[in-house]
Amino acid sequence: MKSENKGDQRVYEVLNELNIPFDYYEHPPAPTAEIASQYWKDIDAAHCKNLFFRNHKGNKHYLVIFHFQEQLSIRDLEQRLKQGKLTFASERRMWQYLQIKPGSVSPFGLIHDKEKHVFLFLDENLQNYERISFHPNHNEASLVVTFKDFIRFLQYQGNEYVFLKLY
Repeated sequence: MKSENKGDQRVYEVLNELNIPFDYYEHPPAPTAEIASQYWKDIDAAHCKNLFFRNHKGNKHYLVIFHFQEQLSIRDLEQRLKQGKLTFASERRMWQYLQIKPGSVSPFGLIHDKEKHVFLFLDENLQNYERISFHPNHNEASLVVTFKDFIRFLQYQGNEYVFLKLY
């Protein structure tokens, strides 16, 4: 199902500007990957969990992206990322940097990060999937793009990112 009637219009505009085709799947509100997974069962893609963190000083912000079926502890994540103590970013910070609300965290929020402040850590296993899905900055839908096109989107956005083995 394709639609451009809900959510952050700028997401669809950017994808169209980049000639990135996407599939749009509308579903009831799904503020967690666990809830969303009940609506993903017929969608052929790697569905991602997106966690937005800040460092202990609050001057650096990180978006961590990995397959929703994987489990990470924040302590292990801190050790792997080597960024010091991490805490979940507040609702105010989510809005300030990504213009998203809790339960709708998505790399598509980077379209609002004009200063390229947010750094991304992506699990290297995501490179093994042909298609990948995220919320379109609201949690009542999922967008599916090819992994190759997702990387094109990230390169266009200009935020720094690295692939790491997260588990």
